Amino acid sequence: MSDLRQQLFTPRTAASIVIANMVGTGVFTSLGYQLADISSGFVLMMLWLIGGITAFCGAMCYAELGAALPRSGGEYHFLGKIYHPAAGFVSGWISATVGFAGPTALAAITFATYLTSALPFLPQSKAVITTLAVSLVAVLTVVHATHRKTSGSVQFAFTALKVLLIIVFCALALWFTESPQPVQFMPAPGDGALLLSGAFAVSLIYVSYAYTGWNVATYLSSELQNPQRNLPIVLGFGTLLVVVLYLALNYVFLIAAPMDLMRGKVEIGYIAAESAFGDIGARMMGVVLALLLISTVSAMIIAGPRVYHAIGQDHPVFAKLATTNQFGVPTFAIYVQGALTVLFIVSSSFREILLFSGFTLALNTLVTVLGLFVLRWRQPDLPRPFRAWGYPFTPLIFLALTGWTLWFVLSNEPLAAGLGLAVIAVGFVFYLVTSRAGNKLAAGDSL
Repeated sequence: MSDLRQQLFTPRTAASIVIANMVGTGVFTSLGYQLADISSGFVLMMLWLIGGITAFCGAMCYAELGAALPRSGGEYHFLGKIYHPAAGFVSGWISATVGFAGPTALAAITFATYLTSALPFLPQSKAVITTLAVSLVAVLTVVHATHRKTSGSVQFAFTALKVLLIIVFCALALWFTESPQPVQFMPAPGDGALLLSGAFAVSLIYVSYAYTGWNVATYLSSELQNPQRNLPIVLGFGTLLVVVLYLALNYVFLIAAPMDLMRGKVEIGYIAAESAFGDIGARMMGVVLALLLISTVSAMIIAGPRVYHAIGQDHPVFAKLATTNQFGVPTFAIYVQGALTVLFIVSSSFREILLFSGFTLALNTLVTVLGLFVLRWRQPDLPRPFRAWGYPFTPLIFLALTGWTLWFVLSNEPLAAGLGLAVIAVGFVFYLVTSRAGNKLAAGDSL
């Protein structure tokens, strides 16, 4: 038993995966898109606060679901148990195609973009950026396909470095910024209407994408020490810490750099660093910010394949995905996600994938949190070692804010929403086809 326990992820490692998965591409890129329609410092900070409250409410709901239904797979496992195996399969399809491979590719591309911006000897060409991004994914894929101890140690080290560097960056930027930008962080006339506008709702999708990952510990519940006790702690602590980091980072970005310089740009952290530290300091911080993204890519490479693994266990057609090495690590699933991530890297369009991914993943979590009510109604006697704090208000807050955001995206960004709905439709079709093939395989085995 002690040997098995040592092979499992510790709560410390799981929390580091949550934090690293959340703090990545979104917070270092999305402010530029938000500034296209919003210029109020108060409203911009409210975006990140409301996004954090939504994420925390969602984390509490997932903590109850994860404690009551302890198995790796996240939404794939929850929705399959609560609604129907088809719903679980489609959710797993979303996680496999959009939820991990896409965001991992974006994080790797952002890593390469920051690095080429900071290091003058690296050409800022698509070929170089693609090569660096693919190389990062390849190295981390190999590392995490070995042993959980190696995987967990690498992840914790990079996450601890990430949190430390963010704190140092914020402190130094505030210290070296000689002329802070005249940003109003208190409510001003017109801010109330802006908070209820379509622009705010669409911007909240970018923020929701930045907070994506608060649920990641549920993807590896079966590999976590005492998940029914530790999962709520991991989800709650990880999410709250990230809320604080996000508020601090965006405050610093707005204080250090003029809004006009950041509007519509991706490399927000580099622009803020250049305004605060000058060219040389910005290049140094650009390298630092690139290093921060390594742990994000690493965390997604750890968590995502656990969905593939669960699908392989349940569907004979994908049985190969359930294979593990001698240490119980789903090696083949890790390599499959690595291959999909590389495919995204060589064919991605940043803003479209960001908005499309954010919409699809928000819809996935909306249905899952709604499942908390369904599970309590259908199985009131199911043992629940943890119950969501503030129920029913926490799930209702999450559902209201997320649903409001999704509605405005449907109205204002129909292409992104349509692509997300198309992915879901394809997932249902794929489920029907593979289920029939799986039944034939099972019938053949029985003969």
